[in-house]
Amino acid sequence: MKNILMLASEAVPFIKTGGLADVAGSLPKYMDKRYFDCRVMIPKYQCMKEELKNRLEYVTHFYMQYLGQDRYVGILKAEVDGTTYYFIDNEYYFSGYSPYGDWLWDIQKFCFFQKAALNSLPLIGFRPDIIHCHDWQTGLVPVYLHDSYAGGDFYRGIKSVFTIHNLKFQGVWDVKTIRALSELSDYYFTPDKLESYKNGNLLKGGIVYADAVTTVSNTYAEEIKTPFYGEGLDGLLRARSNALRGIVNGIDYKEWDPETDSRITKCYNKRNFRKEKPYNKLQLQRDLGLSADTGKFMIGMVSRLTDQKGLDLIQYVMDELCREDTQLVVLGTGEDRYENMFRHYAWKYGDRVSAQIYYSDDMAHRIYASCDAYLMPSLFEPCGLSQLIALRYGTVPIVRETGGLKDTVEPYNEYESTGTGFSFANYNAHEMLSVVNYAKSIYYGRRREWNKIIDRGMDRDFSWNASALKYQELYDWLAG
Repeated sequence: MKNILMLASEAVPFIKTGGLADVAGSLPKYMDKRYFDCRVMIPKYQCMKEELKNRLEYVTHFYMQYLGQDRYVGILKAEVDGTTYYFIDNEYYFSGYSPYGDWLWDIQKFCFFQKAALNSLPLIGFRPDIIHCHDWQTGLVPVYLHDSYAGGDFYRGIKSVFTIHNLKFQGVWDVKTIRALSELSDYYFTPDKLESYKNGNLLKGGIVYADAVTTVSNTYAEEIKTPFYGEGLDGLLRARSNALRGIVNGIDYKEWDPETDSRITKCYNKRNFRKEKPYNKLQLQRDLGLSADTGKFMIGMVSRLTDQKGLDLIQYVMDELCREDTQLVVLGTGEDRYENMFRHYAWKYGDRVSAQIYYSDDMAHRIYASCDAYLMPSLFEPCGLSQLIALRYGTVPIVRETGGLKDTVEPYNEYESTGTGFSFANYNAHEMLSVVNYAKSIYYGRRREWNKIIDRGMDRDFSWNASALKYQELYDWLAG
């Protein structure tokens, strides 16, 4: 039996702001319990829902020296779906309305969290063979395992895996500050270790010192070795390429299942989607004030409204996208200019554009179930979950060939009758528009082919089971 500890700043079902929480919280459920005891450790945030906080049991507490003071560290735990979650409690650091806020404060609180997590392990009766660290908030753990914790019998031999979810966020501040907050010696602040362009960099610590580095798709693992995607760390990632691999995230097939989804108007499956899926579209059109017509080509987007998501491409060709025969439904919040752009077009084309500028799980489920196509023209996309959900719901993805989008959506080939979606290579608005128009021509002119694309997409397996097998291989290889 191998012991694995997932160390992260967030994990479902307790706290979630992005895909990182899905990996840290969902993956342990799908590990083979005969061979792996996989547990999770995150901070105990005050902003967690009350009913979730009420499930936590006190384990123990201790005091830890940090920044010259004795700091309280509480340890709590809860069990969900057979997985044990531990929580590091300190109200000074983990109060507030959100897990993240001020950059400098975040760096300090996650330095504290990482030390507290390592110090808590001997007290909870769980010695991991591997600590699986996620993103910059846990990037110092592999460094500490080589440094101050390397001498202790308890910690000797513990291996580390470091997963990059989004290379853009690195935990960077000036060297003096990071040296003080991490309590590491000068030895670690050189360009081959934690120093990066004259600053300290927590994510870099994880990449340099972890025994294995993963990211969330094969293509992203290759892309981040290039200057365009490498965010200044491409040289280091090329140097560590032997230890770097991509493993695509999964989605929870219980949460996302069109056959049992209580949030949608009419449930359906691969056999009956032709008959049942249109009921979802009709109801959504009525509820959003669009013209009610199941024959119209409906495109959906559930997204953070930011540059990364390729929304400037949409902005260039919005009038051409919103033709008479097309409807566009957008759900999400983000940058003002994109929120206002979609509001403007919803006003201009009231019968065919709907801008839902908020976020709602219920509405997200309905959009995935109702639309004919799902648009993701991202500038970069480490993994992307939306295209996986769209495939599951028989909604054909139209994506740019980057990161996880390239790995998970096979472009339609009309000559061989293969593919699960449509894709374009260059970050170009008119290339995107021509692919949307091509998809539309198949939808209107060759409906049988369109339905076969849906069949193939719904057949694909992007559940956590597939990802878990790959992580298990990695853990076996590391722990020997």
